[in-house]
Amino acid sequence: MAKRESSFINMVLTLVLVTGIAAAVLGFVYDFTKGPIEVAKLKAQTEAIKTVLPEFDELGETMVLSPGEGQDSLEFFPAYKNGELVGTAIKTYTKSGFSGFISIMAGIDKDGNFSGYSVLEHAETPGLGSKMGVWFSNPEKPNQYVIGKNPETTNFTVSKDGGDIDAITASTISSRAFLDALTRAYSTYKNNKTTGDSGQ
Repeated sequence: MAKRESSFINMVLTLVLVTGIAAAVLGFVYDFTKGPIEVAKLKAQTEAIKTVLPEFDELGETMVLSPGEGQDSLEFFPAYKNGELVGTAIKTYTKSGFSGFISIMAGIDKDGNFSGYSVLEHAETPGLGSKMGVWFSNPEKPNQYVIGKNPETTNFTVSKDGGDIDAITASTISSRAFLDALTRAYSTYKNNKTTGDSGQ
């Protein structure tokens, strides 16, 4: 009996020791990789801003604006060329994707139309919802093309719901979510433009 108790105590001590070592290693790896991950995210964000806007030579001060009460804020990046505003990049999101959260950098030009977009983060189904990165930017398919349009002149809901935009084939939920993120960006842009806070 004493031998059995001794073996049990040894097993518990070994388990505690292994768990402690594993936790310490995970903590070290997290601290070690945290910096490079943040640098990579910042680089991706900077590249996305360049992709979604007309050519610019200077970014203005980043603004954080709320789309509405109880909603997460959006980041606004006004861009200028020779001192004149050429557009605003907006880091927007939706939580209604097929797999939840989607983050998008959307560009709005000085005329108030979408000038481009870049999907920053998503967990949508590969080959289906993941196509949003290219589906809505194909000029050869005008019914799914969102560039040069805005939700005031075009109904930014999928055609299945009575809107003007064709959904990704077999991926209506992801398409709705994508358009929700763009509409959120545009609405926040317009609401803050009228109050003079969106860099316009």
